[in-house]
Amino acid sequence: MLKDDFFRYQTQTTPYPLGLTVSHAEGCYIYDSEGNSHLDFVAGVSACSLGHCHPRVVKAITDQVEKYMHVMVYGEYIQEPAVAFTKLLARHLPSNLETTYLVNSGTEAMEGALKLARRYTGRSELVSAKHAYHGNTLGSLSVMGFEERKSAFRPLLPDVRFIQFNDEADIEKITARTAAVVLETIQGGAGIILPQNDYLKKVKKRCKEVGALLILDEIQPGFGRTGKLFAYAHFECVPDILVIGKGMASGLPVGAFIASKKMMASLQENPKLGHITTFGGNPVIAAASLATLRELTESQLIPQTLEKEKRIRAHLVHPLIKEIRGKGLMLALIMENPGIANHLVLTAAKKRLILFWLLFEPRAVRISPPLTISMQEIDKGCDQIIEILNAYRPNAVN
Repeated sequence: MLKDDFFRYQTQTTPYPLGLTVSHAEGCYIYDSEGNSHLDFVAGVSACSLGHCHPRVVKAITDQVEKYMHVMVYGEYIQEPAVAFTKLLARHLPSNLETTYLVNSGTEAMEGALKLARRYTGRSELVSAKHAYHGNTLGSLSVMGFEERKSAFRPLLPDVRFIQFNDEADIEKITARTAAVVLETIQGGAGIILPQNDYLKKVKKRCKEVGALLILDEIQPGFGRTGKLFAYAHFECVPDILVIGKGMASGLPVGAFIASKKMMASLQENPKLGHITTFGGNPVIAAASLATLRELTESQLIPQTLEKEKRIRAHLVHPLIKEIRGKGLMLALIMENPGIANHLVLTAAKKRLILFWLLFEPRAVRISPPLTISMQEIDKGCDQIIEILNAYRPNAVN
């Protein structure tokens, strides 16, 4: 059986994976091997911006596959999908974010950004935030602010310091030794924490004073999820280096880091090939990214996320929900305790509603549906959540 083969031949990341056997997916639903539909309130952890198998994205992929799928390592051949995507992206970004390096994932994008910052500034110190999550390769792990998840993999990168997100006093720890400050625009794994009191602007001001760079990680909030193409626009803080991924290609593996042409040029010499990747800028994935960006910027999906947020908040009023954090369709329900959060996620799965956890906040339940979700689908999912919480009894915790 497929399920048996999954456990025998494919590596798992936890002792108890959810184990849904997927047949196909369309729109905001995933269908299992028995033909049941599961309403997706997670979107592949914010990756499927336009839902599953959006026709415009599928057509772009199919058209490109019929032409070619891979021809040369990154940056050597001129390939129309990648050029068109990066040109369109630049049109929607501030002038200093003019050139894009396409890679294979968010964590690789973060690796490239860290290398770029050290190479360009000639400094080594990196400053990150406690409870930050930027990926799982060794460099990204080094700027993760959660010792429990990284201690088993030490030694990691040296010369990394941590500050408390939203703590203005900690900003003074950014000094003339600092190559870059690395922050999530909105902290995801920590519990969907928004910056407060112009925090990001104050960090950027300090960076300018000491000659450090500001790297903003928009891997989760990017591509319209918060009601702006990128969340930094809510907080009027433009980074020196922007890191993106997840929702960029509507479900295909992708990432990128973006900076000025002058800054990026430092990866071209001394040494040459300062960052290199075989499949970054892959034409099929670039075509999917281009179709996704066009759909997001030509439709009303991005501003509609804020209306959909209001709908969710209006529905999810319950004594066991202590708080709803986030912006747009990047939300977290903060439950009374971790047991209730576990019960909600696992019971919802049985009722064919897909919810998920956050990394570092055990009381949190993630809500990050496709941006294409309808108001009716929002109502359906929220009604199920309320029903589960109404029926909750402490001794029924899974």
